[in-house]
Amino acid sequence: MSTQVPRLLAGLVDDAAVFPPGSASLPDAVTAHHEHRASWYADLVGPLLVPASAADTLTDLTGQTDQAAGFEVGLIGDTGIARLPAALTRLAAGGLVVRQIEVAVARRGEDPQPGLTELLRIAGDHPDREPARSEGPAVAWYAELPLTFGLSAALDTLAEARAAGVPIAAKFRTGGLAAELFPTPVELAAVICACRDRDLPFKLTAGLHHAVRHLDPETGFTHHGFGNVLTATLAAAADAEVDVVAALLADTDAVRLVEPARAARDADRPLWVGFGSCSVREPLTDLIRLGLVNGGFDR
Repeated sequence: MSTQVPRLLAGLVDDAAVFPPGSASLPDAVTAHHEHRASWYADLVGPLLVPASAADTLTDLTGQTDQAAGFEVGLIGDTGIARLPAALTRLAAGGLVVRQIEVAVARRGEDPQPGLTELLRIAGDHPDREPARSEGPAVAWYAELPLTFGLSAALDTLAEARAAGVPIAAKFRTGGLAAELFPTPVELAAVICACRDRDLPFKLTAGLHHAVRHLDPETGFTHHGFGNVLTATLAAAADAEVDVVAALLADTDAVRLVEPARAARDADRPLWVGFGSCSVREPLTDLIRLGLVNGGFDR
């Protein structure tokens, strides 16, 4: 770890530059990701997230520019669960390193169990499940679950699979283009505590543009703050009840949010794996302003 990025924040922000609202071109995203990986804040940054539909384009691009060796990506299954193996094969053939795979297993209102069953079968069949055929850390799998029907049973299924050795965890959506995609503080707190109770790591996606909870004047949606989530998760990991976790998620006082995170800066981050951001520098700027990261863009 660098002295600028504390252990608590290691790998917090995945590079989702090609996804909305940033929507960078893949060539620009690859170039920028190389710059992030070579920067003083590299420890903050996770892999470049790429949609499965762009697997061929990415391997062609990195192959032509000799950038594939050791290049780490997270695969987002926008083409569905069944097509994940083909995308993984294509990326591996191009020399890219897939560190994580994320895919929605159901739409809102659908039973997530059939999708989970299919995803667990694919994860169980993947070569990284066999130590003799694997190099480096296992691929991490994330099942995106709707915060609706069947959630508790789906979390139980994930926890059971993880206990059996499948490197799988949960993923939840915390924003989007509709109000119903933004869970309330109480709803998100309940999910965080449910994962805590099952010893189940989780990722979040969408809406986490700033450190502190805020109202977006353009859309009228109130966004969760990633700093709120960090402090709330620290509290949940220390056995706080749902109402306490919800209060932290709803808080807009930056000072109250920063102090618990600063106190835990040298510890591993519990439960929350991280989130994807279409701009790595946007959350980085907030972390610098809050004094949680020591650095500046002139380095």
